[in-house]
Amino acid sequence: MSVETVVLVHGLWMNGMDMSLLAYRIGKQGYKITHFSYNTRSQNPRENAARLHDRVIKIDTPIIHFVCHSLGGLIVRHLFYEYPGQKPGKVVTLGTPHKPNYAAYRISRLPLGNLLLGKSIEDGLLGNVPAWDGSHDLGSIAGRLRFGLGMIIPGVPLPNDGSVSVEETRAEKMKDHAIVNASHFGLLLSATSASLCLEFLKDGSFRSI
Repeated sequence: MSVETVVLVHGLWMNGMDMSLLAYRIGKQGYKITHFSYNTRSQNPRENAARLHDRVIKIDTPIIHFVCHSLGGLIVRHLFYEYPGQKPGKVVTLGTPHKPNYAAYRISRLPLGNLLLGKSIEDGLLGNVPAWDGSHDLGSIAGRLRFGLGMIIPGVPLPNDGSVSVEETRAEKMKDHAIVNASHFGLLLSATSASLCLEFLKDGSFRSI
């Protein structure tokens, strides 16, 4: 295939190293991999989208895909809204709360909650994210293994991946949706998740689900 770039965008409290295994699995199939690292707490998703745009416009391949974990998917939604006319490509989100995240809401109500979440809740985890316009195919992967921070937060809707409910991962105008037996972080380690990402990047659908 012609060279295509996959931009990996990590989630809250991470720096991109957590996506190394997924990057390896995708890269083995001939894709050029680029990591976008950002401060998840000191800048809000809209500000980080501007930084991502500065990175993306320097990529010279004709096709640019995005594979995002959790908060990273919301940054990419801001990117496509604020900077329309992106190059051809597809977007895959893993454990991204496309709807307001209940766990983040509960954390934000704790005495140190806002310190923990920082600016990620501004036009981000608590909602008010630009709608997806369907200009590019979006595939959303959800986990259903309840393991993680959300286990100690009461009321997170079931099924969930320990942090994000399956329902929260559904976005309007998404092209396809898949559910795998993995936790929120485990979505990055799952061989099934990687296979689904590759299926979507190639065909725009999750064929095996």
